[in-house]
Amino acid sequence: MKQAILVLLCLLTHVGYAQMPQRPSESADTRPNGFFERCLFAPGDYGSANWRIPAILCLDDGSLLIACDRRKYNESDLPEDIDIVTCRSDDGGHTWSAPVTLAQGGGKKHGYGDAALVQCANGDIICAFAGGNGYFQSTENDPIRTYICRSRDGGRTWGKIEEVTFLLWGSRAIHDAGKDYRACFFSSGNGLRLQRGVHAGRIMFAVPMLRKDAYISDNFVVYSDDNGHSWQVSALAYSGGDEAKLMELTDGRLLLSTRQNGARGYNHSDDGGDTWGVQGQWAEMTTNACNGDMLRVMATDRGDSINLLMHSIPNSMQREDVSIFLSYDEGNSWEQPTLLCEGPSVYSSLTLLRDGSVGVFLEKNPTGACELWYQHWPITDLLPSKAIPKKNH
Repeated sequence: MKQAILVLLCLLTHVGYAQMPQRPSESADTRPNGFFERCLFAPGDYGSANWRIPAILCLDDGSLLIACDRRKYNESDLPEDIDIVTCRSDDGGHTWSAPVTLAQGGGKKHGYGDAALVQCANGDIICAFAGGNGYFQSTENDPIRTYICRSRDGGRTWGKIEEVTFLLWGSRAIHDAGKDYRACFFSSGNGLRLQRGVHAGRIMFAVPMLRKDAYISDNFVVYSDDNGHSWQVSALAYSGGDEAKLMELTDGRLLLSTRQNGARGYNHSDDGGDTWGVQGQWAEMTTNACNGDMLRVMATDRGDSINLLMHSIPNSMQREDVSIFLSYDEGNSWEQPTLLCEGPSVYSSLTLLRDGSVGVFLEKNPTGACELWYQHWPITDLLPSKAIPKKNH
């Protein structure tokens, strides 16, 4: 009997058959047009002091997958003892499975964090993340480590964790440029799978790498053409970059957006991310140095009436007022944003649901401690400056 109970508890904890409890103060819908939001993790939930670092992805079957940091003892980054957990929703974010532990920390310098998600063309999901030492404390002898983990069943279960640290940087790096660096981590949130041209199916993540001789980071792109079984590293994508995101444009070019304290940085690639052009900055997106996300919402080459990109980031020089900036010209310029979260708020991740609505997973800090919230936004609420365009479904 005891053995049967233990088996059941294991299934509930690690496979996620149990459902995340809903707080009494939450309602399913708080606006008649379909907007709703829900606090998924708050300090104290599941015995963890803090929660941070959101990543969300709508899978090809329409289900939602999230990943985040369970910062068990404090809110600090690596090298603290941190777990990575994932949850699923099969009803557009109204209800969520109990958290599944993808990577369990085992003490200081033995934790994991900063997960990024992408779905491969074959349906596998790749989660890329960091572990071990802190970024700025990293050396080749005592490094921050980079890992890949795979799910073949929509994030219900996860396979073996694979380390790729020294493919990317240090004396054994596969790209000569990586030999000049002493740390690297995947920018949390979304990776990218290319849909167009000769590189269709390529999956990629933007990474910052820390120079050996200075506390300055540069951006590179880590990519795979075989569904994450082997990896390559691009040429320098942005000098002085930080956490960054990638987007595929309708003309086949790639757009990189990178964290800066002030005007946000960008660059373009004409060859699937191998090499990059002349970097620039968006003066209209002058914000706090913070991680955000980019999302393709509409594309004229897919039958939509307009091109539309979204970019989430705090609309402030403080970590507050996370908002959505809009671009109707493939990232050449960005319009004044729509507010997602008034007040203290930090990292955010975006995904496009099958019905055309936008799913947001973000950090709120209403009391100084971090909470993770899911928001479901009808597209009409995020387009204040344009007539509602025709969406190709």
